[in-house]
Amino acid sequence: MMNTSSPQRIDTMPWYGWLFMLLALGSIIGSLLMLRDNAGSNKVSKETIARVKAREAELAAEEAQEEKR
Repeated sequence: MMNTSSPQRIDTMPWYGWLFMLLALGSIIGSLLMLRDNAGSNKVSKETIARVKAREAELAAEEAQEEKR
């Protein structure tokens, strides 16, 4: 007698699984490209830099004063 059973079928991922993976990959790549394009556009005004440096100096002075105690 001959074996008439069909060959084993290897289940693959359904089409919507591939679609989801492509959308996720596209979203990640798109986000990285947008981040790269906007990386140099975060200009900080000189006024803001001066305020940050002044605050850092205040904190350093407070820490130095607390260490003396």
